[in-house]
Amino acid sequence: MPTVEIYNTAHESVGSLELDDSVFGAEVKEHLFYTVVRQQMAARRSGNHKVKSRSEVSGGGRKPFKQKGTGRARQGTTRAAQMRGGGIVHGPTTRDHGHKVPKKVRRAAMRSALSRRVEESKFTVFDAFELSEIKTKAFKSVMSSFEFGDLLLILSDKDENVIKSARNIPGVTVIPVDGLNVYDILKHQNVAATKAAVAGIASRLGA
Repeated sequence: MPTVEIYNTAHESVGSLELDDSVFGAEVKEHLFYTVVRQQMAARRSGNHKVKSRSEVSGGGRKPFKQKGTGRARQGTTRAAQMRGGGIVHGPTTRDHGHKVPKKVRRAAMRSALSRRVEESKFTVFDAFELSEIKTKAFKSVMSSFEFGDLLLILSDKDENVIKSARNIPGVTVIPVDGLNVYDILKHQNVAATKAAVAGIASRLGA
């Protein structure tokens, strides 16, 4: 069972914590990372490109000219694809690029990603992470004391002071336990969580 130090925001050790072995000491299955991250990226695609088909183009209610005697090919509507301003055949339409990945696979990938950061000693636990006001300088001071180049900070609940203090810092993401995902864990070299957030993660992903 992996054990980590608990720190306050002044980088002072205030105790230690035994992490849930099934979550933070699991076997790292790297092949799951591609599957789950690909699913996350696909779900973020908007798929909003769209053209009008024959049925959606306005006009064309009557036959453009008579059937015979004009020397031209017969036409039934100006909405046909071969007519100027007509509908587009087989054009792009709004679609959902998302696809499903089994829940067990997503959970296993998240356990693997967390275990990888623990193995690398890149997982830090805070007793609490609170700021009295919205101040980017205060957040940067904590990062500097821990020598974090980038950071994924996991909180037990949303804290507006912390979130807004960090939102303009490049390479920093602050999320609640409910928003934890594989992509963000792998994207950041340093992952930190409050003690309460660690308990929430264990409750969510534990065996």
